[in-house]
Amino acid sequence: MLFNSLKTSLNSLKTRVLFSALLMIFILLPIVGLIISNAFEKHMISSVQNELSAYSYSILAIIEVDDNSLIMPELLLENQFNVSQSGLYAVLTTPNSIEENSLSNQSLSIANKLWSSQSLLSSWQAENFQQPNLGKSAFYQADIEAQPHFVYSLSVSYGSESQPFPMTLHIIKQQDDLKQMMAEFHRQLLIGLAGLMLILLMVQYLWSIWTLKPLMVLRSELSDVEKGKSDRLTGIYPTELSQVTEQLNLLLNAEQQQRQRYRNALSDLAHSLKTPLAVMQTEPEMSALAQEQITIINTIIEHQLRKAQSAGQSSWHLGTSVSPIANKLINSLEKIYRDKAIVFNLNITPESTFKGDEADLLEILGNLLDNACKAAVKRVHLTIEQDSQNLAIIIEDDGVGIDPILRAEILQRGTRADTYQQGHGIGLAIVRDLVNSYQGSLVIDASEQLNGAKFSINFPL
Repeated sequence: MLFNSLKTSLNSLKTRVLFSALLMIFILLPIVGLIISNAFEKHMISSVQNELSAYSYSILAIIEVDDNSLIMPELLLENQFNVSQSGLYAVLTTPNSIEENSLSNQSLSIANKLWSSQSLLSSWQAENFQQPNLGKSAFYQADIEAQPHFVYSLSVSYGSESQPFPMTLHIIKQQDDLKQMMAEFHRQLLIGLAGLMLILLMVQYLWSIWTLKPLMVLRSELSDVEKGKSDRLTGIYPTELSQVTEQLNLLLNAEQQQRQRYRNALSDLAHSLKTPLAVMQTEPEMSALAQEQITIINTIIEHQLRKAQSAGQSSWHLGTSVSPIANKLINSLEKIYRDKAIVFNLNITPESTFKGDEADLLEILGNLLDNACKAAVKRVHLTIEQDSQNLAIIIEDDGVGIDPILRAEILQRGTRADTYQQGHGIGLAIVRDLVNSYQGSLVIDASEQLNGAKFSINFPL
């Protein structure tokens, strides 16, 4: 049951549209968020590089070299270099050797520290820092006491050509500020994307309702046609559906006209047959045997004509409300069987609808209720229930019931009507054929509540 319900739901156009939208939203938006996050992070790192580069040139501007000795002011212009453990540091180093690696464009020597800003109190870990070639710079990450830092290294030379004074300036900055900024950005980005997802989902849902509204209207109108509330589709539909609805209206109209013509022809045939038979019955010379055979012929004609006039397997079963017809029949039967003072107990689901012709429903209920009244002592129960799959009609009486052997014989095609016991005559044969024409089922049983006969009819919807 759950699998069938899920299968039906997945086969819905609305579900497909919403599922496609969800798929696009939950795939595209995270990708967009990842691209934005990466772009922002690269931009911030580039900003840090430019910031450290600007600091390096401001420090190089105040360096002095006298007699091959470095002279630096006690305090720097940028106050963060003067505050211990501020997260921004400056270090000047000089290489032990000038042996170069042509592949990396960097010196392989371990540098000696010439000077460091007052903000740097940690021990100098020379092996973690690069020594670019003279006039070159490098931007990279290095660890100081197991903490990641951004480093901008620039190699320059002071002094004369005969007595150069090479050195490398390292501007070092902690990554904590950038990490906090990126964490806040990611949080804001996540909130923004989540809000955007909700907005897009709402818009997509409303858009799907608006887009599929013509189909919902068509479904509602088809339901009204099936229930007999309307005989055609009257809605205004988009171009893609207008041709379909026009063809459906033509089909409905054509079938209704064809059924009416068919019934008119059958009615004419009945009259044309009954008139000669009636004349023959008035002949005084006609024997009793001939009169009996003519009566049988009349009965057979009536039976077959009623069966032929049934809507049965028509292309469209216009719905017929059950409750008004049942109440109408009960009112008539109360008058007919007034002497028996039969008590009728009705239990009818208000929205019960017979997907077939009204005349057929009237024939089925009328015959069964009439039989029940004939067989009943005092009580007749009528129960009509409907769910999403079936329409069930149950008629019970408190009579003597039907012999189990006869129950099977009655439902067999070809059984003569005059073999039925009193109260279950040719009307039951008509009911049987009508029920079969609608692919329904008829079961005869004993009533547990009233101890008489019980007729159960089930029509699939």
